[in-house]
Amino acid sequence: MDKNRLLGDAERRALIGIPEERDQLVRLYTFEAGDLALIAERRDDANRLGVALQVALLHHPGMTLAGWLQGGFGLPSALVSFLAETLGLPEDALSAYAGRDLTMTDHARELAQALGVRAPARGDIPFMIAAAAKAAHGTDKGLPIASGVIDALRTAKIPLPSLSTIERARLAGRARARKAAMSALAAILADATNLGLSRMAASSHGVTRDQLIWAKDAHIREENYRAALACLINAHHRLPLAAVWGEGTTSSSDGQFFRGGERVAPGGDVNARYGVDPGFSFYTHVSDQHGPFHVAVLSAAAHEAPYVLDGLLHHGTTLSVREHYTDTGGATDHVFALCALLGLHFCPRLRDFPDRRLSPIAAAAAYPGLGPLLGKRIRSDLIKDHWDDILRLVASLKSGHAISSVMMKKLAAFERQNQLDLALQEIGRIERTLFMLDWLESPALRRRCQAGLNKSEQRHALTQAICTFRQGRIIDRSHEAQLYRASGLNLVIAAIVHWNTTYMAEAVAHLRRNGETTPDALLAHTSPVGWEHIAFSGDFLWDRAAKTTARKALILPIAKAAA
Repeated sequence: MDKNRLLGDAERRALIGIPEERDQLVRLYTFEAGDLALIAERRDDANRLGVALQVALLHHPGMTLAGWLQGGFGLPSALVSFLAETLGLPEDALSAYAGRDLTMTDHARELAQALGVRAPARGDIPFMIAAAAKAAHGTDKGLPIASGVIDALRTAKIPLPSLSTIERARLAGRARARKAAMSALAAILADATNLGLSRMAASSHGVTRDQLIWAKDAHIREENYRAALACLINAHHRLPLAAVWGEGTTSSSDGQFFRGGERVAPGGDVNARYGVDPGFSFYTHVSDQHGPFHVAVLSAAAHEAPYVLDGLLHHGTTLSVREHYTDTGGATDHVFALCALLGLHFCPRLRDFPDRRLSPIAAAAAYPGLGPLLGKRIRSDLIKDHWDDILRLVASLKSGHAISSVMMKKLAAFERQNQLDLALQEIGRIERTLFMLDWLESPALRRRCQAGLNKSEQRHALTQAICTFRQGRIIDRSHEAQLYRASGLNLVIAAIVHWNTTYMAEAVAHLRRNGETTPDALLAHTSPVGWEHIAFSGDFLWDRAAKTTARKALILPIAKAAA
């Protein structure tokens, strides 16, 4: 096939081909009264059948008869037979019409005017390229891009030009889409590395600062980052190798501190735990398959617990998380309560576990020998009195009508303790007591929790390797810009995880083909969060990347020749 053609012969026929089955011919080429009137105006059988064929081709695939013949397709015999039978005309009458090019052209012009369409012109090329670029934003394959161009021409009531013209428009549109994609990727990487647009442009080949500014204004949005992240996480979840690390049913969340740019309010708050510098926390949820599926930007002084459920309820991916791990900072009785009511198993690693007390429902005297381990008795009457309000709150959270972090902060903000807040706390004490007993009795639970939190720590280490410019300081003043930094960073990490998993799967397949034993139980101890093979600084060759049509093959060791 010609290297400048996106489509093969079979695809070209599928795109503008004319069916031969009678049922399809009836659906596509049954004339209306206006069409029949145009045909009846002609004075002889040859002209009537020729005009009928012209009208049929203008309806589908949307070409003139001259354009169809110039495309090298030949007369569509099945359609000609169907039209002749339908109109009661002799089929051989068309041979006289097809040889009169001038008549054919004059009729095409008259029919186009009558049907409200116009002939294609050179001025339509930019329109076709724009349609191709729009279609190419979602795919690199020729057939969908071609369909996008043809659909746009049909909507604009422009007969299709030659297929070679459509081919050139598709190639130009695909190149434009690739260049726009490279600009968007460069803008995302500028967020992720903390490099900024100006420095990214200075380090890039094939992308200018103006293009980056346009790409950022056009594409960098919170909702776009969320959609792109969900797409990557879902794609990674479908990879067979991802299942060796987990089924996507457990996750962990943790915050990571980033210093701000100055010691004023826009530079963040000071948390003595992280020193004297103000800053922010990027609070990230990571699945058991190592994919970071949600991120939020918090003040360094903010409590992490209210944001635990945000990531579990509103991540927009196909993951079905049923068990979640945090450290002590993410654990409160309210989180225990809401997780249980939402059908989630909350498993925090409590630093102060020995200092916690179990909460009995009956009086302490009912538990002889456990007195030193027991705390205050559960107020079950408070739970009963506010049970309906609790159910309404949980339903609102699950449906998305209320955000858990907002509701938990509102309940905690009352000057006097809110009764609903207290009732939730009582449920949380029950759930925390049950969890503590499980924690003491189940080494498997403790291992799962530790393994889940280790995956968050691995992600933090990769974050430090990526976000290195300006010494990792986040100097953006607006919360929106800070969220873009966090979202870009999360998206790049998700891409690295997916990329590594893809190549690791090929490496495993290679080993197994060569008789190496690689059990899944052993692969479960590997990780797709490595980055030693990735350069995060230097020159970014976007012009070269835009010309790439496929990913590189796995580099395999060269077999040694036999002695």
